[in-house]
Amino acid sequence: MRLPLLFLPVIIAFVSRNATVALSISLSKHGCQEKCGNVVIPYPFGIGSECSANSSFTIVCKSSTYPPTPILSSIDNLEVLEISIEGTLIVNQPVSPLNCSYNGSKQHSILPISLGGSPFYISSRYNSMVNLGCGKTVWLLTNVIGKCAAVCRGNSADTTCDGVNCCRIPIPERLQELQMVYQITQTRNGTFCGYAFPVQEKWLFRNDAIYPLDRDLRFVPLVLQWYAYNIVDRSPESTCMYFEGPNDGSSHASSPVFCQCKNGYEGNPYLRWGCTDIDECSNATIMTSNCEGGTCVNTNGSYQCHWNQSSGRFNTRIKIPLTVIGTVFGALILLYGVWRFEKFLGQGINAVPRYMYYKRNGGLLLEQHLASTENGLEKTKLFTSKELTLATDHYNENRILGRGGQGTVYKGILKDRKIVAVKKSKKVDEADLEVFINEVVILSQINHRNVVRLLGCCLETEVPLLVYEFIPNGTLFRHIHEPSDDLPLTWEMRIRIASEVAGALAYLHSASSAPIYHRDIKSTNILLDEKYRAKVSDFGASRSVSIDQTHITTRVVGTFGYLDPEYFLSGQFTEKSDVYSFGVVVVELLTGEKPVPSVRAESGKNLAAQFFHTMEDNQLFDILDSRVLNEGKVDEIVAIAELAKKCLCLNGRKRPTMNEVAATLERIRRGLNDNMYSTTYLDHKIDENISIEVSNESYDFSKISEFVDTITAQS
Repeated sequence: MRLPLLFLPVIIAFVSRNATVALSISLSKHGCQEKCGNVVIPYPFGIGSECSANSSFTIVCKSSTYPPTPILSSIDNLEVLEISIEGTLIVNQPVSPLNCSYNGSKQHSILPISLGGSPFYISSRYNSMVNLGCGKTVWLLTNVIGKCAAVCRGNSADTTCDGVNCCRIPIPERLQELQMVYQITQTRNGTFCGYAFPVQEKWLFRNDAIYPLDRDLRFVPLVLQWYAYNIVDRSPESTCMYFEGPNDGSSHASSPVFCQCKNGYEGNPYLRWGCTDIDECSNATIMTSNCEGGTCVNTNGSYQCHWNQSSGRFNTRIKIPLTVIGTVFGALILLYGVWRFEKFLGQGINAVPRYMYYKRNGGLLLEQHLASTENGLEKTKLFTSKELTLATDHYNENRILGRGGQGTVYKGILKDRKIVAVKKSKKVDEADLEVFINEVVILSQINHRNVVRLLGCCLETEVPLLVYEFIPNGTLFRHIHEPSDDLPLTWEMRIRIASEVAGALAYLHSASSAPIYHRDIKSTNILLDEKYRAKVSDFGASRSVSIDQTHITTRVVGTFGYLDPEYFLSGQFTEKSDVYSFGVVVVELLTGEKPVPSVRAESGKNLAAQFFHTMEDNQLFDILDSRVLNEGKVDEIVAIAELAKKCLCLNGRKRPTMNEVAATLERIRRGLNDNMYSTTYLDHKIDENISIEVSNESYDFSKISEFVDTITAQS
């Protein structure tokens, strides 16, 4: 059984047992020291290389302190505070105050602990990224950018860390390295700027916490998740689940495992005889409730209760079937009564909870929005919960098309045999309700062949459901970065897809009833239908604007690598911000590279920055995808590369509009005017050796702030 590693924290939470392991059971390898100071060291951890499963789990017991201190030698010699056999490890993480000398500027920082290549990762369940103190803003840089800033309130005793002298950023799953950017906006006495670090949430809410904390804070607890690997001699009374480990290239990543003792056993599942039988008969509760008046007999992994016939008690083998038969018979009578009662009251009773769900999920608010849009109510069908339950085979796991941050998408088959995609949202609270209603309203106004069509919704269930047309061939991201030999992306297909997406965005910006900014253009939000035509999807973050409105000001949302740096700095999203994101998609099509490289990439730049520098150095053809090189004409390639460069201009006002981009791509695709590439769209010359001289009209990198350079670099 193989499961993604990101589900490990959830599994751990469910398999945790209420009963504690008896002190007489040793959790360490036979013949090895069981404790270092006050910390129990369970296998696969061990004190010394002979007692641990491998070097990653080796503990050094530092005897120069009192009590002795356990040190995890494989990760920066961190002090270990606690090890749980259920997959967690608490370490003492070193911290230091932020540098006040950079007042007003933005600084990039990599947090001190790096877990790359190890079987450890930072727990997203038990930790948060904390901005401790006030007068600064902290950005956590991952695939999705998060930030927070706390207000200063000197006399506050607030310990919730919800914005007064302290704020938190959730940590994404499966991270082995954290990077952040911070900006000091206000200092006190010019010497103390607070802290920013990941930390165990339990530590934040201790009774003596008052923010900001003492300036001499040096260490804080951090919870790590761990998995074992290559465990051969585990207990036969254990069960294990195998996971896909971190993609770190390490030799052990192919077989990470999480184990637990079977029901009725306790101890350490990673040791050969580590799981021992629990003597249930020594449990007073079992004796008084299950075996009262009888004799309890312990068995391996379970127990049995026996009674003498003279005692008036039946053997459990007779008692249990009679109990089951009586229960079933009583249940049948009860069900018959319920059925008769429901029939008597009528269908109106069932309508009450459905109407309550409808109101809670924003049905009345949706009606108001759709009524204010032309033909909105007629375009959006309201499906029943029963209809969609049958269509998805009761939301069968085998029908799942994909999972995302906002919910799960299922393949559905309606009664008329029409195939649809049913998006089952995560539970929507009042804060998220506007996002859900926004997507329905936005899509009800759109009618374009290259935009995924919303067929309707269902609001009478506990969580709202959206019904879209079914797009069978997955995302553009998968076709670019996981190419198939059966149907690879040809050069002609790449130009056509780019042209179709540009046309859809041009429609959203200028041709729809009200201009719409998508705000999350990326290759994972571009789907391909049965004829491999592009369909723009996921309008949860989109916004309508009035015709005379030039921008919207919101909190920064988006995906790192596609995010417009100008929007990131100002918080003002314009139509040119969509143009920037589209430019990144075009570069993906040209190069076959991902927008955000590995944190250990040698270039140290994201795809957009790397593309810029390559164009500046006249080395465009060094980074192109092999299929683009083999199939594309030089004029076409250079023309599209120049167009992408204009889209990625860091000054938004110098970027073309999507109408201009769409028109340019369409002309390139149709091949109108043999000389257009060299006269209208770019200034270059092509000699017989196919060497490219990029025009002198380049972007002035000296005007880019140090912060923008920082966020485009990965260490």
